[in-house]
Amino acid sequence: MNAKTPTRRVVIIGGVAGGASAAARLRRMDEFAQITLVERGPDVSFANCGLPYHIGGEIADRERLAIQTPASLRSLLGIDVRALTEATHIDRESRTVTVVERTSGQVSQLPYDRLILAPGAAPLRPPLPGIDRPDILTLRSLEDMDRVKHKVESVSSVLVIGAGFIGLEMAEQLVHLGKTVHVVELQPQVLPALDPDMALPLAHELVRHGIQLRLGTAIVAFEPGSRSDAPVCAITSQGERLEVGAVILSIGVVPESRLAKEAGLALTPRGHIAVNSYLQTSDPLIYAVGDVCATPDLFTGELTNVPLGGPANRQGRTCADHIVLGDRALPYPGSLGTAIVRVFGQTAGVTGLSEKRLRALGRTYQTTLVAGSSHASYYPGAESVTLKLLWDADSGDVLGAQAYGGAGVDKRLDILATALRGRLTIDDLVHLELSYAPPFGSAKDVVNLAGFAASNQRDGLVRPIAALPVEPQTQIIDVRGAAASHELPVPGARNIPLATLREAVATLDPQAPVITLCAHGKTSYFAARILAQHGFDVRSLAGGVYAHPELHPPKPSP
Repeated sequence: MNAKTPTRRVVIIGGVAGGASAAARLRRMDEFAQITLVERGPDVSFANCGLPYHIGGEIADRERLAIQTPASLRSLLGIDVRALTEATHIDRESRTVTVVERTSGQVSQLPYDRLILAPGAAPLRPPLPGIDRPDILTLRSLEDMDRVKHKVESVSSVLVIGAGFIGLEMAEQLVHLGKTVHVVELQPQVLPALDPDMALPLAHELVRHGIQLRLGTAIVAFEPGSRSDAPVCAITSQGERLEVGAVILSIGVVPESRLAKEAGLALTPRGHIAVNSYLQTSDPLIYAVGDVCATPDLFTGELTNVPLGGPANRQGRTCADHIVLGDRALPYPGSLGTAIVRVFGQTAGVTGLSEKRLRALGRTYQTTLVAGSSHASYYPGAESVTLKLLWDADSGDVLGAQAYGGAGVDKRLDILATALRGRLTIDDLVHLELSYAPPFGSAKDVVNLAGFAASNQRDGLVRPIAALPVEPQTQIIDVRGAAASHELPVPGARNIPLATLREAVATLDPQAPVITLCAHGKTSYFAARILAQHGFDVRSLAGGVYAHPELHPPKPSP
């Protein structure tokens, strides 16, 4: 065998995460394959998750975002890279792809033995009046990034439409640039991928940093602004007129599946290319990876799309392995949808199933909310981490997790993503042996605490409550020390520090329900155990006061 005798001809449409990783893996698996990568834009492999951070100046050097160039891919991997070339047609019968060079207009045919579709997804631009104004921008490529960066440098106010992960990253960076920032979100919460209770702290963080946040609000039209420094006016569903210097759309993406549809490949109802666990489409000679495809869900087996860079990279690796190894390759197991975002001083993330998804699936589940510290609380610099665990009420299997707080959120989310992949139970979380030294963790990590609390729920040792009731007959007992209770008071609560609770039992009404609360949930659990054994109908506020930002709403920064 030599380089002049190709083992197989593989054409890849699209680069970035999925296409570029497939090309690199394929070359390492087969030195003699003829690999052609077709990319419509000038950049074949770049860090699209880093785009907001270059706009905001945190990543100063633009070149650091260009992971590979056409020249480097040709040199390192021996790949025929066709940048600024658009694929326009797939002929499955002749196994050819028609491509057009965008600069010259030259049309040619690329024959293939295997074809990989990795065109990604395009930012959604709804058909609203005025949507085509030049002040309304989207962010997908390095070219988009350059346009946004140039535009926001010359304006004082920006409207971000959409409060998902990218929208919040952009809002944060725009504040760093000194802009007046408006954020409008159609849903009644930020970060719709999270449950509302876990997204609320991020909304508070936006308000604290002066962002003008409008939830449960749609933009219905765009008109010219009335001022030269605010050339575009966005009209909300409430009739409000927001005049700003620029608008950034961040309301989701649509798969670039036109080629696949025209070629007769099977699509999902939402337009994603349907693939099996080896990333094969309905034509076994054609694969699809990344944002354009829908893979079997890890939990249900249903086809679902997870538009994230990590899954796209692994899908590219899987399909390359299958092209070379056939069914000896390991299948793609499905995606958890693990995602994380930083918003100023808060971080939030999710992995696995949310409550919304579990309800849609008709699954029986329990929730556990705990709060702890990023490392030993007595060591300087410890920050709060709040963790929500979703688990199967019958088997105890972990189904999903969400977290927010300061330092250490990413560490706990990664542990729980691994637990989900390993099909661990709440009892397994109890006995996870995690690294501990005061600067790094606690002897009882917050992940262990989640296991403790969940097993206590299952065993009937505690009945958590997710929010304080409004019924006046309920006795709300704050078992924190007097100083802590005074610093962050809870309306309607009676302060009885835990150390004095046994003496105060006789002062409580044994016929009225009781809710105990504390800072992080552990002390109120101890109090609930005492009162339950004295015959009280008692519940404990899950996670404590600091896990319930509705009890301490934010104040905008001056």
